[in-house]
Amino acid sequence: MADLSTSYMGFKLKNPFIASSSGLTDSVEKAYLLEQNGAAAVVVKSLFEEQIMMDVDSLRMNNTFNTYSEAEDYIAFYTRKHALNSYIELIDGMKQKLSIPVIASINCSSADSWTDFAGDIQAAGADALELNMFIMPSDVKMKGDEIEKIYIDVARRVSQLLSIPVAMKIHHYFSGMANFAVELSQTGIKALVLFNRFYQPDVDLTTLKVTSGSILSLPDENAEVRRWLAILSGRVVCDLAASTGVHDWQTAVKDILLGANAVQVASAMYKTGPEVLNAWIEETTKWMESRGFQSLSEITGRLRQADSIKPLAYERAQFMRYFSDAR
Repeated sequence: MADLSTSYMGFKLKNPFIASSSGLTDSVEKAYLLEQNGAAAVVVKSLFEEQIMMDVDSLRMNNTFNTYSEAEDYIAFYTRKHALNSYIELIDGMKQKLSIPVIASINCSSADSWTDFAGDIQAAGADALELNMFIMPSDVKMKGDEIEKIYIDVARRVSQLLSIPVAMKIHHYFSGMANFAVELSQTGIKALVLFNRFYQPDVDLTTLKVTSGSILSLPDENAEVRRWLAILSGRVVCDLAASTGVHDWQTAVKDILLGANAVQVASAMYKTGPEVLNAWIEETTKWMESRGFQSLSEITGRLRQADSIKPLAYERAQFMRYFSDAR
């Protein structure tokens, strides 16, 4: 039987399928069910800096004390502490119940908060930490390299602070994506996760209000993931994980062929249930055996750009050729 095990962030995973940070990983019971259905690791639902600060700010907005005071400082500290303690208890519970790696996740945008939370999460027993970071490039006075520097600084500081492996989940809105990703991989992080998915605004034409768009990813969204896996594989000095738009085993295999060491899954399990992972494991095994592959390592990065005799196939030239041939 083909060996689906893979190396990711220093862990030997039984297969490449990881349960992504979501509502599916917000309790011990749900995480255990994912393990029973084949998940090789779980990324715990993110602890949001914004969520914690919103709780604190709502108390300050009420301004019970009419002015900023030591009492408000105490309430702010207690609110933060309560949120962090709940998260630590969740990690501890998963560690006691699960035999697969438990990867904590922090979602925030300031370097100070990353380091404050990260140390406590490591102490709670998390096997690794995934930094889910997104700074919206919406400030017209902030240059791209200033934003990139924040990412680099955060990755370096947290990697130096912790002894557990650190991954960074990023987006692709960088002017020099390839150069930035390589530099980011040199900060000490053990993996880059491509890509995080954001709140999608929509407009309700009846109420004339801004609403939330689709929460779940769409299969087409994996195209951008595949492009950058292919370009970065063999060039970054860390592992790569695919995330977003993975709705079937075929897409997962494509991501692995282009350079992914692991594949994070959420939307497909929301739609079909966690048992979909076992089906994917079975189908991937069948496909590998039908092609004569004995191990996942034989196909990981097999089609990456760095080894391709036609590197332009991954870039804009392919787009231009497609429309040229269509005329």
